[in-house]
Amino acid sequence: MIPVFAIVGKTDSGKTTLLEKLVAELKKRGYRVGTVKHDIHGFEVDHPGKDSWRHAQAGADTVAISSPQKLALIKKVDHDLKPDELVGEYFQDVDIVLMEGYKRQDKPKIEVFRRELSPHPLCQPQELLFLASNDELEYGVPRFALEDIKSMVDFLEERFLTARPTSETTLFVNGRSISLSSFAQRVIAGALLGIISALKGVGKPQRVHLWLRAEDRQEDDTSDR
Repeated sequence: MIPVFAIVGKTDSGKTTLLEKLVAELKKRGYRVGTVKHDIHGFEVDHPGKDSWRHAQAGADTVAISSPQKLALIKKVDHDLKPDELVGEYFQDVDIVLMEGYKRQDKPKIEVFRRELSPHPLCQPQELLFLASNDELEYGVPRFALEDIKSMVDFLEERFLTARPTSETTLFVNGRSISLSSFAQRVIAGALLGIISALKGVGKPQRVHLWLRAEDRQEDDTSDR
C-alpha cells in the first residue's frame, strides 16, 4: 500500500509551506512523491479561449494537455473523490502521497499547530501521526519543530517507507483499497507476471498496472437454476 498522509491545520498556519519542505526532503532522499490539494469550493485551472478550454466547453468529459515534459488531466467527476480513489486511479507510480486538506477523511494526519491561531489542535490524538509546531504542549503524539523537516522525514521513512516490501501487490476496486493477505498477493502477482513473461518484447517488469472495467453481466435465461 502506498502511504498517504493528510496535512491539516488552521488557515494561514503554514500547511503549504510544510508540504513543500517535506516534498523537497523526500525528493532529496530519492523518493517519488505525489501531492494533492483538496479544494472544497471548486477551482478552475484552464483559461477561457485556450484550445483545451474549448474542448471542455464542447462537452469533453476528460481533457488532457500533453507535452514532452508533463501531462495535465482535467476530468469531470460526479462526486468529491476520496483519497483512496485518487491514489488508486492516479498515484500508483509514487512511493508516498501528501495531501493538503482532507481533515475529515480517515487518513493519518500531520497537523500544523500554532497557538496564536487556535488554543488547541483541530484533530484528536488518535487521528494524528504527529504535530508540526513550535509551541510546547502535551498531546500524546510526537511533536516536531516547524523547521525540523529532517526529523519529520526520518519519522516517515523509518515507519512507512524503508519498511515497505520490495515486492507488493495492491488492489483497488471502485477506487477503494482492498486488503490482501500475503498469500493472495503472491497468487495474483504470480499469475499476472506469468502472463507478462510470455509476452514478446515486454522485458523485465518493475511495476505493473492493470485497469479492468467490469461490465454488468446478466445471466443467460437458459442457464441452470
